[in-house]
Amino acid sequence: MTALKGANVFVTGGSRGIGKALVEELYARGAGKVYATARDPRTVTHPDAVPVALEATDPASVAAAAAQAQDVTVLINNAGAHVGASFLDSPVDDVRREFETNFYGPLLLTRAFVPIIESNGGGHLLNVHSVLSWIALGGSYSASKAALWSQSNSLRLELQPRGISVTGLHVGYVDTDLTAGVDAPKSDPRAVAALALDGIETGAHEVLADDISRQVKAGLAGDLAGLYPQLAQ
Repeated sequence: MTALKGANVFVTGGSRGIGKALVEELYARGAGKVYATARDPRTVTHPDAVPVALEATDPASVAAAAAQAQDVTVLINNAGAHVGASFLDSPVDDVRREFETNFYGPLLLTRAFVPIIESNGGGHLLNVHSVLSWIALGGSYSASKAALWSQSNSLRLELQPRGISVTGLHVGYVDTDLTAGVDAPKSDPRAVAALALDGIETGAHEVLADDISRQVKAGLAGDLAGLYPQLAQ
């Protein structure tokens, strides 16, 4: 379990959506310092947060960000992209871009921060997955998030002896500007952030932040037609 009161936390994508809610909730729980990243750090609006410029797919940018945050014990890989490329019809570069952001970006951050967290006595890693990690309705987005889920599960085994725990967050639609055009039930980002941080503090392996994530995870034990009704036709 990782106490967040007094902790120094690094949050990618901390200027909007779930990331912004995470920054706010971390300070509400008494975090000591929260580094909030964005491509343009001027978009980080929390008055107490430490804005950090970051392009998560650029190793030099990741290294520069890590050099600014040598006191971190918790890393939250929240930044991501949704291209939703089709494997058959979209340019392969679109598929690659989704994996660069959603899989390799978190990996670069993790590789940069693991030595820092370990040198500070251990801590925690939270990766933001998706319900689409388990149900392939989003083309390359689903595949990239499934790959991130697998990465988190492997890292959990590798990092446990180094005093670093790993939590994966799964969630469906969240009520942010990115889903403004979606007509479907959406979770409050503040509620998602609270559940995610509860998971860190309790040492949970996974946090299922909404009903659809819980239902789909439960459905993995059943027949594929239960998740993909079109297969039963």
